[in-house]
Formats: sequence, C-alpha cells, structure tokens
Amino acid sequence: MAKEESKVNFNTIMSGLKAGRYAPIYFLMGEEPYFIDKISDYIENNILTDDQKDMNLRILYGKDVKMEDILLEARQYPFASDRRIVIVKEAQSLKRNIDKLELYLKAPVMSTILVFCYKYEKLDGRKKYIKDIERLGVLFQTPTIYDNQIPEWIIRYCSDEGLQIDRKAASMLANNIGNDLTRIASEIDKLKIILADKGNAITPDLVETNVGISKEYNNFELVAALRRKNTEQVFRIVDYFGKSPKSFVVQVTLATIFKFFADLLYYQLLRDKSSAVVAKRLGINPYFVTDYAEASRLYPIQKLQRIIGYIRHTDAKSKGFGSVNTAPEDLLKELCYKILY
Repeated sequence: MAKEESKVNFNTIMSGLKAGRYAPIYFLMGEEPYFIDKISDYIENNILTDDQKDMNLRILYGKDVKMEDILLEARQYPFASDRRIVIVKEAQSLKRNIDKLELYLKAPVMSTILVFCYKYEKLDGRKKYIKDIERLGVLFQTPTIYDNQIPEWIIRYCSDEGLQIDRKAASMLANNIGNDLTRIASEIDKLKIILADKGNAITPDLVETNVGISKEYNNFELVAALRRKNTEQVFRIVDYFGKSPKSFVVQVTLATIFKFFADLLYYQLLRDKSSAVVAKRLGINPYFVTDYAEASRLYPIQKLQRIIGYIRHTDAKSKGFGSVNTAPEDLLKELCYKILY
C-alpha cells in the first residue's frame, strides 16, 4: 500500500508547508487535479518573496522541456535566497523520461524544492526510485472523490474557509457543477467575496442568485420530486429544463437520477437498515437515510430494477444511439413518466 494512503495526505502536506517544513522533492500525481494545483500553487506563491522569485523560481512544462533541462535547473543553487523552486507542470507529458529522475535522487540539491505535477496518471509503483522519493520528500497520490462525496466535501471546504453552507445549497452546487472540485471551489470563493460583511452563511437563495442555479428547478429537486412521486413538481422541473438549455445537461441529470435509484435498490436489498449501516454502505450522511426509507415504500425492488434499465436506455439515446433527433428534455420527460408510472 502506498505511503500516502497511511501518512501523507493533502492536509499533512499543507500543514508542513505552512509550518515552513520543506522537502527537496514533491511528486504530486493522480486523477484529481485540484489537490495537485493547491499544493503547487502554495509552493509557488508563499515560500519565496517577490524579489527572490526572479532568480529562484522556475516554472517548466513537461510538454516543452526534456528531463535533462529540468534536472539542470534543479541542480543550480539559489541566489540571494535560502531556496530555489522548480515546478514542473504537465509532468505526465515526460512519460518514460521521468525515469531519469533516479540519478538526481542519488545526490539531490537540498536547497532546491523540485515539484512534479503529474496529473491524471501515476508512477509505476515498481520503479526503484519510488522509495527514494518517499525517503527524501513527498510522494502524494490524490484521493478519489466520488460523486456521492461531493456535498460533504463542499461542506468541509466551506468550513475551512470560515463559511457555513446548508445541505440543500451544497447539493445544488454538487448536482449542477458535478465533481469538478476546482470549479466548485472557485464558485464558493466568489460567494465568499459576495458575502463580505453580510455574514458567512451560503444559502440556496445565495447560490440561485449568484451561481445561476435555481433553488427550485435543479437536479436535486427533481430527484426529490421523483422520490416522493410528486408528479406535478417533476414535470414542472422538466419543463423548466427544456426552457433553460444552458443550465441543463441531460447526461448530468441522468447520472444524478441513476445514482439515487441505484442506491435505493441497494437500500432495499440491505438486511440491516439502521441509520448508521445505511449511511456507511451508501456513503451518505445519516441525515438523508429517511429519504431512502420513505422512497422504498413507493418503489418496490422489481420496479427499481426496471427503472435502472429505463435510465440506461435513455442515457444511450441521449448519446445518439437509436434516437438521434429526440430533444433532451423530451427524453427526460419520457423517462420520468416511466419512473412514475
């Protein structure tokens, strides 16, 4: 099991940096670019003074340089500073040339902070220099944040920023932005500026007004209406989507609906339906367990199995398989009718 899973995580890395504990190498890799950018941005912006950056900060791009160029920069000593920083962005473009790092790690320049931003990929764990990176510095693989974890991530992010956000507002952001953590953080940062001296609470009204997400007509409310079999509300939301194509992406909506009904089917099959067990198995907050209990009385297992099939069929149609000319809102309307009846 990789070291980062047991000791090295985003919070410990950031805590070390903020405490002035710097490593000679940071190798940041994985599928979630948000964490990589946050760490590399902090190193770029907070360790050297503006005067020191001119001579001691180098930003390189893996697609534009060779590994030899990077190591040449890393081996230089700082000028009028205790540190020299070399940040390699898009390092995944180096591919096999990254293996040349092994030689540098045998005699690294300890006054250099060498940072590799290796996005969407990870190093081959069999490489011998993996151990050297772990011994000398930081080897970090970004955690995977699943869709059902996004609302909780939003709540934690807001808390870290000194903000409060209610669950509906968090779900509105999650369901309409998706799992793009960078964009979510950017929207929250904008809301923080807007709040200024008006308090620290992010409400559904604030999200609706400033992010362009309706607090009444969104994926979160559509699923809630389907969950309760509120036919009138379901088709009111679908009609709104049809009139607001810029804020409606049918595949995102289908993914949200699928997630709920797949989880509901799983809930139905659980023997132990206690709040703690359900929350753990579904990866949700215990606050939402009652939603599944109530919906289970309206949707038996056999119906849920058919609904899963309906959603998959609709998703295929939305991507041009078997129904090229059907408008997205009409596909959604047909699906909702099948779910409700």
